[in-house]
Amino acid sequence: MTETTSPGGPAGIAAPDPGSAPTAQPRPGGLPDLRRVGAHPDHWYPVALSSQVRGKPVAAVFGGERMALYRGASGAVHALEDRCAHRQVPLSMGVVEGDALRCCYHAWAYRGDGRISQIPYLPKGVGRPPRGVRAFPVREAYGLVFVFPGDPAKAEATALPVLPEYGSARHRTMTYSRTVRCHYSFMHENLLDMNHQFLHRGVVGRLQPKLLGYEADARSVEARYLFTHGGGRRNRGAGLLAAEGIGGSDSADVMTIRTEYPYQTLTLVPEKSDHPVFSLWVAYVPEDAEQRTCHVYGLLMIEKPRVPGAVHLAWPLIRRFTERVFAEDRMAVEAEQRAWDEQGEDRNHEVFPLILDVREVLRSNGVPLSPCARPCG
Repeated sequence: MTETTSPGGPAGIAAPDPGSAPTAQPRPGGLPDLRRVGAHPDHWYPVALSSQVRGKPVAAVFGGERMALYRGASGAVHALEDRCAHRQVPLSMGVVEGDALRCCYHAWAYRGDGRISQIPYLPKGVGRPPRGVRAFPVREAYGLVFVFPGDPAKAEATALPVLPEYGSARHRTMTYSRTVRCHYSFMHENLLDMNHQFLHRGVVGRLQPKLLGYEADARSVEARYLFTHGGGRRNRGAGLLAAEGIGGSDSADVMTIRTEYPYQTLTLVPEKSDHPVFSLWVAYVPEDAEQRTCHVYGLLMIEKPRVPGAVHLAWPLIRRFTERVFAEDRMAVEAEQRAWDEQGEDRNHEVFPLILDVREVLRSNGVPLSPCARPCG
């Protein structure tokens, strides 16, 4: 594990001269372009909200792999390859009957394991039906449907994220589901690199982040920032989210952000408090085969204030604030992706060691994308 401490950190750890310019770390030769590295499929990824999977099948996707989700009569959600074995028509266009999914075209029926249970017009004893389609392991948790797109033999031993605040009587959760047109790595970098607060100056005012330090290992990077508000107009939702109360006040907050492959978390602890007032868990799920578009699933778990009903009153303001911040971040990362598309390579000149380290985590834990992710010829 590597620990880096910024100026003003704990005694005994060397800190750079505050007046010196940052030194860019050269990119080692031969490393693959991170934007050509795919998300590793041997993890649980959310692909839909549980509330979306009702009586009708739902189309979902991971890295170009199309899936049909459906909830059978037993209540369990199943995920099948979204192509009928007969004529390749999407099964997500089909009909749920009991615990089976029937194709809308010739009414071939599939069980939750992907096996064909019925071909209505196939005489008994005449021929053998195809084996069916691929089925993906599925779990439901935190109001989300998770699938395991990788090796199914590894699914049972792979843990879901642990989110004790979700469902707690002391917390209320705000759920996000948004598509962003960029490689998932841009999202990890955006959240970890809090030096971009100038982008949000119209929402948070003159917010001043100071990196207290960070730790990195082969699978994770965790950064700690001290945030102080230096003036300027601040959105009311920002203060409510930071638990400043209805009247509002300036505060110094400690924010901890962690990428632990493949997920990301953020917590904020206000000044004079010993526990977070909110926690964010987020996953970036690639949609297309080239992974230049991702779907963001986020769970913002907010501690309820002591005043009964206050969180209900504050909810619209908090939602409006977070949506504005997300919209500005999306604008920036999609611009980064457009530049990559135009240049055909990553020409970033990154100077922040923290981001260089998270890039290495994402690169070393991901998988190479096919050189021809889209159909060739």
